[in-house]
Amino acid sequence: MPSLRLPQEAPSLADAVAQAVRDGIAAGELVPERTYSVYQLAELLGVSRSPVREGMLRLAEAGLVVIQRNRGFRVTPPRAHDIQEIIEIRLALEPPAARKAALWGTEAQHAAIRAALGTMAAAADHDDEAAFWPADRELHDLLLHAAANARAAAIVAQLRSTTALLGPPTTASGRTLAQIHAEHEPVVTAVLARDGVAAEAAMRTHLEATGHLLTANLSSQPVSGSDRRAASGGGR
Repeated sequence: MPSLRLPQEAPSLADAVAQAVRDGIAAGELVPERTYSVYQLAELLGVSRSPVREGMLRLAEAGLVVIQRNRGFRVTPPRAHDIQEIIEIRLALEPPAARKAALWGTEAQHAAIRAALGTMAAAADHDDEAAFWPADRELHDLLLHAAANARAAAIVAQLRSTTALLGPPTTASGRTLAQIHAEHEPVVTAVLARDGVAAEAAMRTHLEATGHLLTANLSSQPVSGSDRRAASGGGR
């Protein structure tokens, strides 16, 4: 049985359910192509079925799950086109945020950003993925909040929940933890130096490299029967 829990703070119970499912996907508790029932999810989270159904509808609209009539829902791994769209959105949000974080961030915010990068470095040295990825997510989140854009931070967190379905980023993109840390280092260096132009450029380079590797890897994979049916209109 998957292990899920409701976040303590959410605008509504349906939002809390949706976030719990996103977190479960990111943690590997909910896996692609397996069907989960509304009853099962309601029991796991200790809520009624109504907010579960509403939360699943929201995730279905975001393309994170597919609802199967009278059966439940299943997590859907993203395709190359999905990743391209996600990277385009992140490119619109995160490079400008890195520039603003460099120019507007407080000393306390910059110290937290430096600490997150340090945690990534230590985790990379020990090949510790369990410590690396939370620090990676925290770093991106800190940069967005230092740019005073909490809404962008929430959007990026949701988008990263989708790319998490591809599996560990080291596997999905073919990079080592050390290589991924190295891509973040010039971003943080520029932010701490309050060089907005360099911070924006470094973040753009990082995201473009990530998008290229992820889509190239997905494009090289065999197309499943369900994807062929969807492409021809038979999977709707």
